Amino acid sequence: MRQSALFISHGSPMNIIEDNPYTQSLKRLGKSLSKPKAVLIISAHWATNGSIVSAVDKPETIHDFYGFPNSLYTLRYDVQGETTASLLLAHLTHAKIDRRHGLDHGAWSVLVHLFPNHDVSVFQLSIDLTKPSQWHYDLGKTLSILRDEGIMVIGSGNVTHNLGDIDPDRDTPTAAWTKEFDNAFADALIHNHKKISDHTLPYFNHAHPTLEHYLPILPVLGSQNDGEEITTIFEGFQHGTLSMRCFQVG
Repeated sequence: MRQSALFISHGSPMNIIEDNPYTQSLKRLGKSLSKPKAVLIISAHWATNGSIVSAVDKPETIHDFYGFPNSLYTLRYDVQGETTASLLLAHLTHAKIDRRHGLDHGAWSVLVHLFPNHDVSVFQLSIDLTKPSQWHYDLGKTLSILRDEGIMVIGSGNVTHNLGDIDPDRDTPTAAWTKEFDNAFADALIHNHKKISDHTLPYFNHAHPTLEHYLPILPVLGSQNDGEEITTIFEGFQHGTLSMRCFQVG
């Protein structure tokens, strides 16, 4: 019954349509997962003042990115929403309910690889920018209740995310600071979550000038039960400074 929790670094919207080691790893993962009752996504691209849960019967596909090939804007990820679980989550977290919000690209860009048949219902929880990082980590204990009910929790952001410091070339050599941050993150992932929640990893402020791509990591980690393993799904880099590290809890 209990479902896994995942954190997926989603990178550029081009990963929606490109075939590369990262997207191939997500496709393999999707085939290995047991089908959940529903998926809850916490995406970097829905950040609000206060917590909001989406409760929409048929969420629209939001193309919230600019300057990319036209083919990306014709894609749709048509799935059913999930209202029963979303209302439960709103009750547990005292979050507001949004009956209009669709799936932003931080959500559907990963779902298109994990669940390409569009056959799992989806709802979202926004990132509350008014709350500190420890609050987001502690939120994981509430999300653990949903995992016990067969709901998969997915955080979508990036382990590093500084748009002012990326290279247009996806395969350009990786910056030294990015490797150091990613190595420290990988160690803390297993041995010391406090370094992650307290932002004490090396080069943190450079890796995350803003926090919206980092905060989805924390509730996924916080949902870990005693004895649950954390495993790496993918490790690698794109555009010189984007760590594409992905991991699974349980």
